[in-house]
Amino acid sequence: MSPRRIVFILIALVASGATIFLGRAWLIAERNARVQAQQQQPAPVEKPSTMVLVAKGDLHVGQFLRRENLRWQPWPADGVTPSYVVSTQHQLEDYEGAVVRSSLGDGEPVTDARVVRPGDRGFLAAVLKPGYRAVTIPVTPSSSVAGFIFPGDYVDVLATLKVTDEGKDKDKKGPDHHAAETVLPNLKVLALDQRLDDQSKEVAVAKTATLEVTPKQAEIIAVVAEIGKLSLTLRSLPEDEAQVASDIGRTGVTYTFDSEATQLIGYPGSGGSTRKVVVVRGVQETLVEFNRSAQ
Repeated sequence: MSPRRIVFILIALVASGATIFLGRAWLIAERNARVQAQQQQPAPVEKPSTMVLVAKGDLHVGQFLRRENLRWQPWPADGVTPSYVVSTQHQLEDYEGAVVRSSLGDGEPVTDARVVRPGDRGFLAAVLKPGYRAVTIPVTPSSSVAGFIFPGDYVDVLATLKVTDEGKDKDKKGPDHHAAETVLPNLKVLALDQRLDDQSKEVAVAKTATLEVTPKQAEIIAVVAEIGKLSLTLRSLPEDEAQVASDIGRTGVTYTFDSEATQLIGYPGSGGSTRKVVVVRGVQETLVEFNRSAQ
């Protein structure tokens, strides 16, 4: 091998070694600079958050809000507007029974512009269906299922009436009887004046209930309230659509006389004073009549 070729080979080896050394040194310097920059970068500061009342699931217009439709969610403090409902100013219970005025998606903040609460101006207007009316009836703990009826529930209206038995003699009235009738089925409850005191945790049981009715149903309630005692029975949810449809109007109503509730009272129209009993002794049957007033 000639001396010139040997010199060229040596020069090539020296050049390649120098290139590798310089490249490695450059890579190490870049890595160290990157690590140093990351160490000097300040840690991200967590922004303060506020608990905001939001929708739990999609809420539709006209829907009554229940506890399971609402939840508290952390919200960046700088993104909270005055219209949002925050936990420091309200309780979740404050919005139970409210009605959705504008649809809300899951996680969207609840605002007074998108829901209307009982007692607010325009509450009934937002709840009532077109052509329907709102009617208020007096209730008691025993006539309103002891406070377990809430806005959005469906109820039947019962009337307890006093019926006079004319008896066989039309000129002489018999004893008074009582009867209960389901006068109106499947009515929607719009509001109750039931309140919860957050301080004492005492519940003021509702004294009135507001129902959604047609004009004709409102007239029926007004008449029945004058001649009898009204009470409510809670319907189950959900119900069979065919059963609900059969109850529309007054075709599905029922009634019960006091004589059906207890055997100690005679049927209306039986005279009220004479009772007949069949006495069986062995194979012999005897019809015995007796006067109830003489007992």
